[in-house]
Amino acid sequence: MTDRTDRTDRTDRTDLTDLTDLTEPSEPSESTDLLRPTGLTDLPRPVELPHPAELTIPADLTTYWTSVESPIGPLLLTAAPDGALTSLSVPGQKGGRIVRADWRHDPGPFRSAREQLDAYFAADLKEFTLRLRSDGTAFRERVWAALDSVPYGATTTYGEVAARVGASRMAVRAVGGAVGANPLLIVRPCHRVIGADGSLTGYAGGLDRKVRLLTLEGVLPTPSV
Repeated sequence: MTDRTDRTDRTDRTDLTDLTDLTEPSEPSESTDLLRPTGLTDLPRPVELPHPAELTIPADLTTYWTSVESPIGPLLLTAAPDGALTSLSVPGQKGGRIVRADWRHDPGPFRSAREQLDAYFAADLKEFTLRLRSDGTAFRERVWAALDSVPYGATTTYGEVAARVGASRMAVRAVGGAVGANPLLIVRPCHRVIGADGSLTGYAGGLDRKVRLLTLEGVLPTPSV
């Protein structure tokens, strides 16, 4: 089973997105003297800035990445410094991640993820045992956690996911938005969520990839040659 203890618990103020906390700027205090003219002798001494080469990104903020080949295309994986997998994206994914200049390319933290993904696509692995970490609203975190309980070779509906997280039937649309925003494709199986009428509906990674994943897991029949 996936380790969900690393998830950040954020207050859910809306179904889908957080609202920015808009606060009025505080007025300057009398001690700021913003408009008081100063003489040359009152000017502070210039501050020496470090050379750009001396500026480093704190280790605890570093994002590691690697690319893993798969039958559905190259997979982009990111991880935190402690090795927890933070995202898995596919090319052309709606809302998927792209490599940033401040990320560090290092396949080291992804050894276990690579091995388990290879075993999954070889139909030798039915349950991932990776440390996952996501950063969403409390509502989205509950929806993503519900995805972990959908077993290999099975499907569920958006309405059933809503019931699992204690949401009303009116929240099905919000559940769909949360499922579509899942940052950890495949290892957190949002591809196993289908419509109430059995239709495959949408998939952030592309409907063709959803078909291939469900076919691999035996949910859909293998196309005849």
